[in-house]
Amino acid sequence: MSKKLNSLEALANIQFKNLAPDPEHFPKPLPEFKAQELEAHFSNKGRAGKTVTIIRGFEGSIDGLKVLAKKLKQAVGVGGSVKNSEIIIQGNYREQLITILKEMGHRVKRIGG
Repeated sequence: MSKKLNSLEALANIQFKNLAPDPEHFPKPLPEFKAQELEAHFSNKGRAGKTVTIIRGFEGSIDGLKVLAKKLKQAVGVGGSVKNSEIIIQGNYREQLITILKEMGHRVKRIGG
């Protein structure tokens, strides 16, 4: 059974073992994006009339796609998801997303209406 700590001095005298961080738990570096040709669509088909913006044409790993999706969702402050190698952003934010993607160095085509 361990001793009871009755004061802050007793707490300060505790020696902890193995406090060095484990290298396996360090965060992974973010993937680098190469300039790509992407397409920005908007659609409401199959979504009960709700409009979404779809970014297609990303070539790279799924992790890279998820990181890009997270950046885009945070930039416009809405939700979304990644499905079938497409980034789906809730709402019609196509113009804002095109601007953001161009600032990142991508070439973006505006497709549809």
